[in-house]
Amino acid sequence: MSQSPQQKLPTRGIAELLDSLVASEGTGAHPHVRSGRLSQGGDAMRNLADAVHFLCLLHGRHPGVVDSAARKAVDPASRAWMEEAAQAFADERAFLSRIAAAAGPVPSTPGQDQCEAAVAAQCKALDMLAESDRHGCAVGAAIALALDWRTIRVLLDISAQRLDLSPPRCALPDLPGTARLAGAIAQTPAIERALTFGAQQLLAQHSGLWDLLAARAAARTHS
Repeated sequence: MSQSPQQKLPTRGIAELLDSLVASEGTGAHPHVRSGRLSQGGDAMRNLADAVHFLCLLHGRHPGVVDSAARKAVDPASRAWMEEAAQAFADERAFLSRIAAAAGPVPSTPGQDQCEAAVAAQCKALDMLAESDRHGCAVGAAIALALDWRTIRVLLDISAQRLDLSPPRCALPDLPGTARLAGAIAQTPAIERALTFGAQQLLAQHSGLWDLLAARAAARTHS
């Protein structure tokens, strides 16, 4: 009986750590998202369209973070989760493309070429994370993406509804299953650190994207 709590601690610990990272450093915590500029005011639809187009550049490509991470997955626990997540993200990419097409051209913004170059650099950084040979790093990035996408999906649903599109059900792995995966992978302190690193770096790229989108919104306002 004394071993049961010890066996549960790693799962609870790493899962709570990743949840905390997403809550404090993810999309929902970013000032641009929290400002209401994506849901309120006359520029909201333009700002949403801008976000959709740039999310499409970052995550609308194949293979994406989860697809690349899935190729690195060798243990049964991560393989099953990765297969479910990869299929779900295929559907999310299709949804993202539908919204981008319905939203029309990218909102005209000063410095468009530099913005696209910045996102291209982010794409390379995500590819390096997802293809990392450091055990746990790619999984950490994939988990953080799945967790942070729940907030991003709210913004996508708002965009779809404004464009008279019907949002499909999001089929990402559920939170308990994701927590179990994190606990199953984090068998050593080194792997736990790699999981955390992968998650932090993924969230840093998302934060950088929202920084860029905030700057673009401000540039349109003052142009």
